[in-house]
Amino acid sequence: MKTLEMVHEYDPRPLPCDKDSLKESIRDALIHIVGKDPLTATPRDWLHAVSFAVRERIIERRMYTKRLFDQEQVKRVYYLSMEYLIGRMLVNSLMNLGFYEACCEALEEMGVSLHEIIDMESDAALGNGGLGRLAACILDSMASQCLPGYGYGIRYEFGMFHQGIENGEQVEHPDNWLRYGNPWEFPRPEKIFPVHFYGYVVEHRERGQPRYHWEDGEEVIAMAYDYPTPGFGNKNANNLRLWAAKATRDFDLDYFNEGDYIRAVREKIESETISMVLYPNDATAIGRELRLKQEYFFVSASIQDILHRHAELGYPIESLPDKVAIQLNDTHPAIAIAELMRLLVDSHQLPWQKAWELTRGVFSYTNHTLMPEALETWPVTLMERVLPRHMQIIYDINFHFLNEVRHNFPGDNDIVRRLSIIDENHGRQVRMAHLAVVGSHMVNGVAALHTELLKKHLFNDFYRLWPDRFVNITNGITPRLWLNQANPALADLITRHIGNNWTMDLEQLRRLEPLVDNRDFRREFQQVKRRNKERLAELVKRQMDITISPDALFDIQIKRIHEYKRQLLNVLHVITFYNRIREGRAEEQVSRVTLFAGKAAPSYTRAKQIIRLINDVADVVNHDPMNPKQQVVFLPNYDVSTAAVIIPAADLSEQISTAGTEASGTGNMKLALNGAMTIGTLDGANIEIREAVGEENIFIFGMNAEEVERLKREGYRPRDFYESNDELRRALDMIRDGFFSPQEPGRYRDLVNNLLTEDQYMVLADYADYVRAHEAVDALYRDPEAWMRKAMLNTARMGYFSIDRTVMQYAQEVWGISPEGWV
Repeated sequence: MKTLEMVHEYDPRPLPCDKDSLKESIRDALIHIVGKDPLTATPRDWLHAVSFAVRERIIERRMYTKRLFDQEQVKRVYYLSMEYLIGRMLVNSLMNLGFYEACCEALEEMGVSLHEIIDMESDAALGNGGLGRLAACILDSMASQCLPGYGYGIRYEFGMFHQGIENGEQVEHPDNWLRYGNPWEFPRPEKIFPVHFYGYVVEHRERGQPRYHWEDGEEVIAMAYDYPTPGFGNKNANNLRLWAAKATRDFDLDYFNEGDYIRAVREKIESETISMVLYPNDATAIGRELRLKQEYFFVSASIQDILHRHAELGYPIESLPDKVAIQLNDTHPAIAIAELMRLLVDSHQLPWQKAWELTRGVFSYTNHTLMPEALETWPVTLMERVLPRHMQIIYDINFHFLNEVRHNFPGDNDIVRRLSIIDENHGRQVRMAHLAVVGSHMVNGVAALHTELLKKHLFNDFYRLWPDRFVNITNGITPRLWLNQANPALADLITRHIGNNWTMDLEQLRRLEPLVDNRDFRREFQQVKRRNKERLAELVKRQMDITISPDALFDIQIKRIHEYKRQLLNVLHVITFYNRIREGRAEEQVSRVTLFAGKAAPSYTRAKQIIRLINDVADVVNHDPMNPKQQVVFLPNYDVSTAAVIIPAADLSEQISTAGTEASGTGNMKLALNGAMTIGTLDGANIEIREAVGEENIFIFGMNAEEVERLKREGYRPRDFYESNDELRRALDMIRDGFFSPQEPGRYRDLVNNLLTEDQYMVLADYADYVRAHEAVDALYRDPEAWMRKAMLNTARMGYFSIDRTVMQYAQEVWGISPEGWV
């Protein structure tokens, strides 16, 4: 570790962080940056003033960190992700910097409550779910562990849509998170790079060697916006750089002077559409083309920026793998492999083999899906039109790669066909996952089961070719956000008993185990859970005008709405529970609140139908006077801030995906860390969670991945399960026949028919065991002391699932970097 004096002779005298200094900074920011008189300032004015005051201190840390990295000539990690679900930044920054209390006191003396203004900050919803939240957690961990890491992504003008529910249906509204400005970002108009689309490629020869020029087409300018990311409890700050699309010209003056005002700004509008919306609807050809352009836009700007920094630091291009590591977060940025090859071969004029050696030495790839249908592909015709030079390069990569395959598997044409980057059997598609594997020196899964299934099934042929290239790195979560910040009462209880080192060493939670049999500690733990449930009940009342009782078991399923997540299985249990109550067979069952939250992709019709079904079932269940034990809630517009209220209040965590479909999951970790019992399948990280907390402290049900595969091979007949189980049959018949949709009896007929004939995710096969597991949940919950003891053990044994362990494993096994910073 280095001292500040060793970094640079110039010392800008960092701003102090005591109460009086913060008070002065806030007042100055309010007057001189926000431009408001303290006597007339609105709550939002104060929010921005506080944010600017905090930002001043973060950017100082960023400058020191950058200076140190430059001086020490460190190897840098660049994390490329289409999503960053960073959420609100003020409280997170205050807690990471260590002056949350000082800020509260400073504002209080100025007549302002921090608690009253923090909810006004917009969630930076630049992600959809676990993928984007993982990216944000990784950036936080790299800064907290003094690792030289940078994030790259897109500055979407509109983030993940704002979800409304109208007549039970999801409706999407623009998420204009920038409408009030963003005090956390630093625009960098000097950091601009051209990004090209369309056009054609011209070949010529120089010294007998073929050279290629990508000509004509369209050009868009990528402009950088920086978000310094402070580490926890130290003076380090890394950087997240997001790109916004700008037109090469603001408008065409000739058209303007002619009076054609719309045509004058058309180029500007079309160019800036690229960074307008997160995940445009790709159900149309235009939407799909825009999605490809988004991916290339941020990748091209990022790779150009990385190479520019590399040269600016005085490093030769041949040293790239020694100074640069680039992590591909899923396949969205995989086109970066072709882009780096283009720049090395066409701009730097390196020989192909040397360029490929450097490229493969730089890139590594994280896979996040086991479902072949979810792997990204692009039609060759689309790629040839939008990125003609890259399509040529992909052909060349594939040519050299398939020669290697033929040498390793002589005469095996089937494996050549299976491994080819170009899929010739489905209308000629570019397999982006294959490009990512071929162009990376390391490939990792994100849970032990996930990685094994990658090796055995999805990437089995690649694993046979390069077994040393595959590694498992189980996902993790940041305890700074998901416990210290989201659940301050529990964090305080833990700190009072074992100290606060757990925030950076989550394995310290093991020291709580002797306390699970301490009646006073258990009572305090229970009181914390009760207060958190009351807080969630207040949120539900405020947003939904539904009164839920904190005495009930809070049964929580919060995640993206998708068939493989099996919200339908949960709904079938809700209906089964409802029928038992109506028939007087529920004396032994505890009162429950089943809460759902999550968004469906706008073009995903079946997922949106599931949301409507949940709301239709809730409408019937919640208004039936014969049903005092059960309530169902769908909480709209799930985001990071909402999760921070729901997760600490959960009693039961639903992690019920079909075994072999979930890569890892991180919601399962967040909920267990906060003392929720898990009900789940042996899927994703659930397996490792069971090993960590003990099989007696988790509710496991259903088939494992091998049993799922075996049933598929033998011929799965979902109707057999329907016909042999009276409760299942009745629940499905009620859905199909309009019991929950009397105004439109046939609303869910197709959904039920699909379950009876296909049931791709085996909902019906796992139903009976799922109901049995819920009966075990009820039996345990009737014994509050026993339940709380097991809940506490879940918290105490979640240390392995810290994002810090995940990131350090990447650093050691994939990136080849070590901590460089100061505490």
